[in-house]
Amino acid sequence: MQSRQTNREQYFQELSVTSRDYFLPYISRFYDLKPGLRILEIGCGDGGNLLPFSELGCYVLGVDMSEVRINDARRFFSERKTSGNFICSDIFKLTHLQNSFDIILCHDVIEHIYEKSLFLKHIKLYLKDNGIIFISFPAWQMPFGGHQQICKSQILSHLPFIHLLPTNIYLKLLKVFKEDEHCINELKSIKETKCPIELFEKNIREGYKILDRTLYFINPHYKVKFGLKPRVLPNFIGRIRYFRNFLITSTFYILKKE
Repeated sequence: MQSRQTNREQYFQELSVTSRDYFLPYISRFYDLKPGLRILEIGCGDGGNLLPFSELGCYVLGVDMSEVRINDARRFFSERKTSGNFICSDIFKLTHLQNSFDIILCHDVIEHIYEKSLFLKHIKLYLKDNGIIFISFPAWQMPFGGHQQICKSQILSHLPFIHLLPTNIYLKLLKVFKEDEHCINELKSIKETKCPIELFEKNIREGYKILDRTLYFINPHYKVKFGLKPRVLPNFIGRIRYFRNFLITSTFYILKKE
């Protein structure tokens, strides 16, 4: 397991750096970022993505179903004397927040969702009429699209493409390397909820307009994690359906309600 999976302070800080250096500039191309905007992150985890928006003077709200992550987010913001609001809940139970936000963030979440069509249909209800949604996720077939970096085994956590093995073989491999039941169940769930680009775009075909799609060969987050310079996938490869998924470590989308 990589250290950032257990060191939540490190993980929070790394996410805030990526958000500040890449998410904000990308989103600002499509929306005038200024103090007072209302920002919602669905699946906010520890809240690192929201920190730069708060520092900009925006109202930020993070929603996550993990009480542990929400408590971490509150603590990290409090330690930095930064304003942030966090709720442990299923976002769809918070109906009073509909039509409330200028920008919705959904970073590395959609690949964990079973009912993608239903999820995407409903999140736009929380958006103002002129608002936008920023969604990013790793293509399923990319080297670590199965999130195997959470494995405790150093071998498995650094072994690419093993999530593409047939399910029965994959689960046996995890057991051979003595991964615990929680890890195995989580990796099995990710395998079941996988999100290739083609599936994602099928689910946004109705109800959304794509303002932009950027496909990364080297994920911008790898800059702070590994010191690698982000690289956009060449357009001619990005147009090759299915094959492109093996090379895309992150996708950035800006969506607007139709």
